[in-house]
Amino acid sequence: MMRKILTLVLVCCLPLAACAHPADQKKTTPKKAATTATTKKKAATPADKNGSFIVISKKDLNLRVYSKDSVLLAQFPACLSKNKGNKQRKGDMRTPESPAGKPFKITAIQDASTWTHDFKDGRGSIKAYGHWFLRLLTPGHSGIGIHGSTNNESSVPGRASEGCIRLRDTDIITLKEKYAYVGMPVIIKAEDQGLFPWEK
Repeated sequence: MMRKILTLVLVCCLPLAACAHPADQKKTTPKKAATTATTKKKAATPADKNGSFIVISKKDLNLRVYSKDSVLLAQFPACLSKNKGNKQRKGDMRTPESPAGKPFKITAIQDASTWTHDFKDGRGSIKAYGHWFLRLLTPGHSGIGIHGSTNNESSVPGRASEGCIRLRDTDIITLKEKYAYVGMPVIIKAEDQGLFPWEK
C-alpha cells in the first residue's frame, strides 16, 4: 500500500511542462528562440548607433557626429558642392539642405571602393568615392551621399563636389565603422547657418 501511495505522489509531482501536449511544447520553444535572437541582435548594435545623428555645416565645411544627448562624438573636415545654395535640380552642382525639423536619413551603406566617376576634367573615369558611400534620402533629389575622396583628397575641406559630401578616405572609414547606420538622421545646414544653440 505504501509503495502505491509513493508512486502516486511521484507521478503527480512531475513538472507541468512534462505533461504538456507535444504541440504546446513546440509552440513554446520557437517563442523562446525568437526572443533570444532578438536580444542577440540588439546586443550586437553599437551604443554609438543609439540615436546618434550627423550635422553638416556648409559654412564651416565640416561634418559632426552627435550622440542622442547632443554630445559631440566626432568631427571631420568636409568638401561640399562647387556652387552655393540649396539644390534645385540635377546637375546644378549644389548640396541639398534639409528642411527645419526634417533631417535627411542614411538609406544604405555601400562599398564604393571600386566605383569610378568622370569629372570631365581630362582625367577620365577614375576612382573617386573612397571605401564607403553613405546614401542619403533627400526628397526631390537622388544620388546624394557622404563618401571618401580618392584622387580628390586635396579638395577636403573645400567647395568642389557635384553635390555630395566628401570626406578624407580615412575619415569615411572611421565614420562608417564607428558611427554610421541605416536610418541615421543627417542635418545639412543652409549656407550661412551657424551653430545650433546646443552646439555652443
